[in-house]
Amino acid sequence: MLKVFFLLFEADVAWEKIALARRGFAYILGTYLVPFIVLVTAAEGWGLMHLGRWQPRFETIKIFTDLKTVVHFEIMQAVLLLAVVFLSALLMHVACEKFNFQRTYLQSFTVTAYAFSPMLLLHLLNLYPTVHPATSWGIGLALTIWVLYQGIPRVMERDPVHAFGNYLTAISVLALTSGLVRLFTAMFLLGYINFQHSAITRAIGHWLGQ
Repeated sequence: MLKVFFLLFEADVAWEKIALARRGFAYILGTYLVPFIVLVTAAEGWGLMHLGRWQPRFETIKIFTDLKTVVHFEIMQAVLLLAVVFLSALLMHVACEKFNFQRTYLQSFTVTAYAFSPMLLLHLLNLYPTVHPATSWGIGLALTIWVLYQGIPRVMERDPVHAFGNYLTAISVLALTSGLVRLFTAMFLLGYINFQHSAITRAIGHWLGQ
């Protein structure tokens, strides 16, 4: 997970190592992406129960005392974040094929997974009760756009000029998919959705056997 700092401050070196390593799905998921997502969602869940979250509708900070609701919400959010990476990589891969640019889905997944990590890192800002969810998402997206710009030419093995079309496609897809997830989860964090009485939470609880 420390690789995110190298991607932010030593992008050239970090992306060159990633491109040369040519890691598979299991390695990227098991040693980087999934642990990172688990870390940030668990930290946010702890924050909700101990620090709370500002509720604009009621102009107060709410402490989330229902453990099951918090756990179910964070599991759902973790699944959605993982889905954002897989879906964004798939759409990038499809876009490459449309432009007669034949690269593997693994390459698209690799660049998406690592480029998404600044957004996960900034997700930790949600530990602060008064920080609006859109703030952490917006800063994270800006850093992801910067990191992605460095990564596509190296991992996708294209020269910078021809990689620019793939870059625009990638940032559009990531902004849209992650933005929709952030909108949905922010509605819960800000008190506009009550997951204690929602069909989604009941379905997750049934799936977990609780």
